[in-house]
Amino acid sequence: MDELTSAARAADIAARDSYGRLLALLAASTGDLTAAEDALADAFERALRTWPSQGVPRNPDAWLLTVGRNRLRDQWKSAHVQRTVSVEADPVHVDDLDLDAIPDRRLELMLVCAHPAIDHAVRTPLMLNTVLGFTAEQIGRAFSMPASTMATRLVRAKKRIKTTRIPFRIPDRADLDPRMTAILEAVYGAYVIDRATNSEALHLAEVLATVAPTDPEAHGLAALVQLSAARAPARIDGNGCFVPLADHDPARWNRQLIDRAHEHLRAAHAQRRLGRFQLEAAIQAVHCARREGPTDWPTLLTLHRLLHKIAPSLGSGVALAAVTAEVDGPAAGLAALDVLLAEAGEPAHRFQPAGATRAHLLDRLDRRAEAMAAYEDAIALTHDDAERQYLQKRAAAL
Repeated sequence: MDELTSAARAADIAARDSYGRLLALLAASTGDLTAAEDALADAFERALRTWPSQGVPRNPDAWLLTVGRNRLRDQWKSAHVQRTVSVEADPVHVDDLDLDAIPDRRLELMLVCAHPAIDHAVRTPLMLNTVLGFTAEQIGRAFSMPASTMATRLVRAKKRIKTTRIPFRIPDRADLDPRMTAILEAVYGAYVIDRATNSEALHLAEVLATVAPTDPEAHGLAALVQLSAARAPARIDGNGCFVPLADHDPARWNRQLIDRAHEHLRAAHAQRRLGRFQLEAAIQAVHCARREGPTDWPTLLTLHRLLHKIAPSLGSGVALAAVTAEVDGPAAGLAALDVLLAEAGEPAHRFQPAGATRAHLLDRLDRRAEAMAAYEDAIALTHDDAERQYLQKRAAAL
């Protein structure tokens, strides 16, 4: 392996495993999350520039932390910063951390972003942006919100951390339970945004279930992500086109992930406290049971109704309409969907699954002109190339 490849690989590992931890340490002195992000980005840039010629340092994390802090100190020397920012004289050092407190460094910063002083509505977007690296545009799509609105909220949240001096310390396990709901929502958000691979959500959900073994929703989320990831090999055909779940070849599903998901579901059930993620996982488990027989649509309808009752959302409503169509016919499903869209108003028109489902139901009802228009709307909202190709094929078939 040459020096350039070795340096790039070391930087990639540091970004994947230590970014959240390093960012939390850099922000701990001033609570300025934006400045810490800029300093850490500068540190990674310098690493890619100098490591190939000087060699990868023995402790890459400490090197990145030192460079980031030097960048921040350069900023602190300015007259304006000296007048407006209080800097800790002795900031936490990387070697002083209890590395076993939380087994994934990204969870440390997620716990900071879930601080009670931060508006709960922005905690999940803040974690997705700051810790997991999703853009305001990606997060906005997941929340059916314009990217500009989401970007404004993220900037405002980061400014609040700075101006109100929210304690920006490395949390420990004692902070986990009261902040678990927000963290689960963020991991779920990562699952929704990156459904094609689920790599980050898959890992983080398993870590959360490990550090919180008596939290049924942590097990439910782990099961949900694993059941979804298990079907990933069957989602794309040989031509790179999206394959809907009903047309999957169950033989291509990952049996090991499905079995592990059922272990999480059993662990969740043992706690006797039902929640949203457990219901979503149960729904996915019923779909995965198609390996042994036909899909149990009546059971799915019952589960979707219960999910939409305890955790109503645009997504759960669209899914309920789609399953209603399988049990009671496409006309009933379309009627339920149109009621949902009318009640949701403007955000529903940016929600791609709603447009795709409506096009499919109109297609089944042989309302071709309306179906064509609905397909065109759904295609315009689709950002995944494989799914766009599938929708275009369906529209062309009309």
